[in-house]
Amino acid sequence: MSKSEDPANLTPLERFNKKWHDMLRPLGSLLVDMFHYVGLFLIGAATVWAAALNFIEIMGKRPHASIEDLLLLFIFLEIGAMVGIYFKTNHMPVRFLMYVAITAVTRHLISFVNHSGAVGYEILVVAGTIMLLALALLCIRYASHQFPSGPARPPTFKTDLDGGGEK
Repeated sequence: MSKSEDPANLTPLERFNKKWHDMLRPLGSLLVDMFHYVGLFLIGAATVWAAALNFIEIMGKRPHASIEDLLLLFIFLEIGAMVGIYFKTNHMPVRFLMYVAITAVTRHLISFVNHSGAVGYEILVVAGTIMLLALALLCIRYASHQFPSGPARPPTFKTDLDGGGEK
């Protein structure tokens, strides 16, 4: 504790201010946590709702699912995984956003080729975008492996590979 933080050296107004902050800090923390969890649940619910409606549309209106439809469902799956990981760890891995971006641009490329029939420069640009995203993902993975941001966390669950699963 520094000399200025010693309660004996504080003016009455500074002591009141410190007491006020100490009383309200837990309430502020609670409100931030509540907003955080409510927001995560709403994003998760909206993702499930959008995926379910899209799935019902695919099954009801078309004789078969296209690769574009499957990639869209995969995007919903990745967004759901991001929400789950953020909920469990309070960390948002950038690489999941990159997976969503690569999948979305791939879906756009397939749609572009199937519906416009154009080939050439436009396809090269979109394919180059996918390549740049993949290279950026490779750089992120390499950097996070070589320069971790903190100590490795223990796994939150056991798998069959860990030897802890039931046979």
